[in-house]
Amino acid sequence: MHLVQSMAYVGETPWHGLGNPLAKNQPLEVWAQQSGMNWKIEESEVRFIAGATGLGSIHAFPEQKVLYRSDTKAPLSVVSNRYQVVQPAEILEFYRDLTEVGGFELETAGVLKDGKKLWALARTGQSATLKGRDKVNGYLLLATACDGTLATTAQFTSVRVVCHNTLAIALGEGNGAVKVGHRSQFDAQAVKRQLGIAVSNWDGFMVRMKALSECKVSDATADAFFHRVLTYSGGGPNMPAPTSNDSAIKAVHALFAGRGKGATLPSASGTAWGVVNAITEFTDHQRRARSDDHRRDAAWFGAGATLKQKTWEEAMKLIA
Repeated sequence: MHLVQSMAYVGETPWHGLGNPLAKNQPLEVWAQQSGMNWKIEESEVRFIAGATGLGSIHAFPEQKVLYRSDTKAPLSVVSNRYQVVQPAEILEFYRDLTEVGGFELETAGVLKDGKKLWALARTGQSATLKGRDKVNGYLLLATACDGTLATTAQFTSVRVVCHNTLAIALGEGNGAVKVGHRSQFDAQAVKRQLGIAVSNWDGFMVRMKALSECKVSDATADAFFHRVLTYSGGGPNMPAPTSNDSAIKAVHALFAGRGKGATLPSASGTAWGVVNAITEFTDHQRRARSDDHRRDAAWFGAGATLKQKTWEEAMKLIA
């Protein structure tokens, strides 16, 4: 089952083989058409029938509203009256000045879960090469949801070219991301002003990546690291004791030991950078999920993203 309903992309075919390929530097209007984002979120008050089915009286419930698609009229969610909608067009429009004058390049955009989630991903033009061969590019992801599962989130992300592993760039107090809850109006320019500070995060991120690639780790250190990250703690007297995910530990160890894409590059072989990428590859491409799309959704927005954040924090201790 595919969560991705529609998307457009530039360059290589995405993870699930779906989507409309586009030539580089297409106008946003073409992106809207080809990514399936050329519709609006409409809203209507909630109504219900009281009494016998089909014969009762119709009443309104003014505290809530239904969000639905303008094109198919398919329902998206029921939300409170205070909920501020972010339109598909606003997600793409966010990138207009960034792509026209800022040197950014849209790479993917699309619709998940019938329109409940929307995203666009652009290359920032920043990149780093570790030990001459291992290239990592900088991206800016903007995503929103209208089913209450995600605040509108602008997030700097890195993508390792050799294996397409993704890692959120969050330094200090999570300042690689700006989140706008749906109780607030989404102000694209204000978000970009906040992110303006974070563009310099790439330099700090690059320094840390290089330090990880220079940091040699033994098999025993790697094993201890995997156990720390992939052990789920118990909580309280009635909760189970901490349990390690042995099958995941075995899988990431195999990736680290040479099975992972790019695992034998000098930057990753026997290094802390290799340890990090074993877990990011597992999370992005192998972690058990109902489908590739569910795994990607979790890797960007859910449990997978949390696991990668934990991995990065533990890795920082190796180079402290």
